Amino acid sequence: MNEDTGKLIVLQEVDTEIAGFDRQISERQQLITDRVQSIEDKELKANDCNQQCEELLQKQRDLKVTLEDSQALIKERQNKMMLVQTSREHQALLKEIEDNKKLIKDSEEKLILFMEQIEEVQKESVELKNLSKGEKEILEEETAKVNKEIEKVNKRKNTVGKKRKKLSAGLKPNILKRYELLLAKKAGIGVVQTINGVCQGCYMSIPPQQFNVIRKGESMNICPSCHRILYYKEEEAEAVAG
Repeated sequence: MNEDTGKLIVLQEVDTEIAGFDRQISERQQLITDRVQSIEDKELKANDCNQQCEELLQKQRDLKVTLEDSQALIKERQNKMMLVQTSREHQALLKEIEDNKKLIKDSEEKLILFMEQIEEVQKESVELKNLSKGEKEILEEETAKVNKEIEKVNKRKNTVGKKRKKLSAGLKPNILKRYELLLAKKAGIGVVQTINGVCQGCYMSIPPQQFNVIRKGESMNICPSCHRILYYKEEEAEAVAG
């Protein structure tokens, strides 16, 4: 096998291992991020409940004022009825009294509804705050645990990183640059095997003539479709074919 290709195969294995470490770290950090987001969502919802409760309380206060005004008006109109002299005036006052009695009844029903809504919203707010408090305690424990796990992963990553640095130093600068550009553009996979004349990076067929050249392993070969660096292993290809 071409010497540079052989070194790149080993380097790709190391980079794949490092990418695995990065995924592990990212997954663990995401656990914390999700937990923090869950807490923030509950706190925002609890604040919304508090605001909704305040709005309902204000409506309740306004309605009580309306109710008191109607009660006072009824009393005033009842006293005035004793002084009127015509049937027309009497009927007008009587209608005002009946209208305000109806308004009082409606207001009392609305007050009961507001009380029920306020109680429900306050209950939801308390539940959300309790859940948020519980999740904060869990978050503290999980953060400590995740930080320890990440520390372990980083130690392993640093060890492998030293190996990568040594391997990279053994490659020609132009070849290393090409490989690292492929890593960036091809989701971390710049070197792939060919099996039965098919690139295992893009799964496109390699021209037969080029595949024969790859099998000889005397030079570095590039996939005409995805431009990854290709190599061939006799034993693995035969195992798949069998």
